[in-house]
Amino acid sequence: MNPIHSLRPPFLFLALIMSHSLSPFAQTAPPDVSQRPHKTAIHGDTLVDPYFWLNQRENPEVLDYLRAENRYAESMLSPTKPLQEQLFNEMKGRIKEEDRNAPYFDRGYWYYSRVVKGQDYAVYCRRKGNMEAPEEIMLDANEYAQGHSFFSITGLKVSPDNRYLLFCFDTVGRRQYILGIRDLKTGKDLEDRVFPVNGSAAWAADNQTIFFGTSDEQTLRADEVWKYRVGKGSDNKTLVFREEDETFSTYVFGGKSGDFLYILSSSTLSSEQRYLPSERPNDEWTVICPRQKDLLYSAEDYNKEFYILTNHQALNFRMVKAPVGTGSTDRWTEVLPHRPSVRLEGFELFEEFMVLEEREAGLKQLRVRRWDGKDDHYLRFPDPVYTVSTEINKDYKSRELRYVYSSLTTPTRVVAYSMDKRSERILKSQTVVGGHEPSDYQSERVWVKAADGTVVPVSLVFKKSLRKDAGNPTLLYGYGSYGITMEATFSMNRLSLLDRGWVFAIAHIRGGEEMGRAWYEDGKLLKKKNSFTDFIACGEAMLKLGYCEPGQLYAMGGSAGGLLMGAVVNMRPDLWKGVIAGVPFVDVINTMLDASIPLTTSEYDEWGNPADETYYRYMLSYSPYDNVRPIEYPNLLITTGLHDSQVQYWEPAKWVAKLRDVHQGNNKIYLVTDMEAGHGGKSGRYNALKDDALEFAFLIDLASKKP
Repeated sequence: MNPIHSLRPPFLFLALIMSHSLSPFAQTAPPDVSQRPHKTAIHGDTLVDPYFWLNQRENPEVLDYLRAENRYAESMLSPTKPLQEQLFNEMKGRIKEEDRNAPYFDRGYWYYSRVVKGQDYAVYCRRKGNMEAPEEIMLDANEYAQGHSFFSITGLKVSPDNRYLLFCFDTVGRRQYILGIRDLKTGKDLEDRVFPVNGSAAWAADNQTIFFGTSDEQTLRADEVWKYRVGKGSDNKTLVFREEDETFSTYVFGGKSGDFLYILSSSTLSSEQRYLPSERPNDEWTVICPRQKDLLYSAEDYNKEFYILTNHQALNFRMVKAPVGTGSTDRWTEVLPHRPSVRLEGFELFEEFMVLEEREAGLKQLRVRRWDGKDDHYLRFPDPVYTVSTEINKDYKSRELRYVYSSLTTPTRVVAYSMDKRSERILKSQTVVGGHEPSDYQSERVWVKAADGTVVPVSLVFKKSLRKDAGNPTLLYGYGSYGITMEATFSMNRLSLLDRGWVFAIAHIRGGEEMGRAWYEDGKLLKKKNSFTDFIACGEAMLKLGYCEPGQLYAMGGSAGGLLMGAVVNMRPDLWKGVIAGVPFVDVINTMLDASIPLTTSEYDEWGNPADETYYRYMLSYSPYDNVRPIEYPNLLITTGLHDSQVQYWEPAKWVAKLRDVHQGNNKIYLVTDMEAGHGGKSGRYNALKDDALEFAFLIDLASKKP
């Protein structure tokens, strides 16, 4: 029995039949887009880009073309509308509409956020002394979101005296925020407004001085930090730091102790951190250690010393310490040595304990050590694949560690772990309305041999009742860039696939950092193709290991994972029946040649600078847009956002136009542009479900069409 039809309520059947009769105004042919060749001479080559002109964001022709693509996708996918609605209602139905996160204690108050039935955004609250005290609503994000089709809020920080709330919000989607300040005593916003800011900010100890970061308005590179006095007018700001190196970005933040503020400037390969005593906001900022080529470090103060996570003489990082005020690596004292098989990812410091976040064999671990050396142990977790990280831990004196845990089968939970008694209590468990039994699902980790012999981990989840020999549709997800690890986390929305007999798999390919820093180094710059061949090998393994059969393998990735999708459909178009490429970075050469585009200059160390012929030749050999060829491509659903600040909308738009010029066969190519959102898609807990419903319906519909 077809799993889609077996779950569809009878009253939807008529709607499905009717939807096949498209209205006379439906657009059933792809829109035309004119070619206007643009030539680029580089390294003896002349590159011709027929759709370069689509980068004209304000051009009515461009906007009309994007809308026409939306109409085409909507018309052609209209038979899936009932399924989209069913999926949306399923996903929404699993959400606990009245909910609250796990409160945490800080400077006399318990802080938490909650959501209200029917509302998209959080209400931020606190209670003085204990959770039985009267609730104080600090900020209701739904009020600020009114009248905006997109809304995002970040950077909420209460002043040290608990009087003021600093917050940053974005109503466009380009991550250019407005900074606001609310007087928590009166419940009213001050007239202070600063725009645009990049969302990083910190209070000084005087409760009147704010430091905040800004970005270049064209490239959106975070490049400056300013000082601002509350209540003195939006023009009363002073530049305290400017990052001149265009490959670096810079942000300001406060330390856990409250004694120091920090400015961190970082690139892919090196970093530099400054500090300022919080009680002396008018002093000069001091560099902890001057930047050096290939030296990465980040510092946190504790007990009048800096504890530093660094790759200095340590590929997988180690921990050192130095007295406040010392500046060079020769003054560093080792705390934890480098271990070749263990990546040290982070730490949390307490009065009696330090907690280390380590990663070994692809899995993160939490390690608890007493300062006096009397205890050193690891927390144990039940699932074969999972993700875990420290949560909000404000109190140095606490003997409890707050951490967050989830797996492919286990909903997210916040846990308080007694570091001395080795016992734990669950503070908050994610609720799946309607019920969810983790034991009904099975997660696995398999190891796949890549083209060069490297063994790549793959995390999988599926219903336990699934038969591997039944030709199950399998969705393989990948990313593989920037050293970002794709964690095996729980997803309520994903249940809509698993309960229909799908297998979901994550390919932990090189370019991420699942297997340590070397895993990242082997998947970038002149080794970037390892990411693509790893993913293809993982896809082939899904067939060989019996998770699916030919014609039932699908792939998905977004942003740099969209680059991955573009590359693998060029290299092995026959392997995939359908591919979803979200906000895909596919026009590598043109983007990396244009320093005015957001993120370009800061990513030379990730992809290379095509001004260097060696990097140019290599990038040209895999850039999806430049390697489109006359073959039969799989069915493609490609999404973007008009206001995307990270991957500009014209990359997927150009790619789709070029694909259509040469695509062989009857498979469909769709471009869906959100005209009111950016890189992250729709905002709000309900609107965002529509994107997932569309993507899942696209996949499920394809899976129902057997050859």
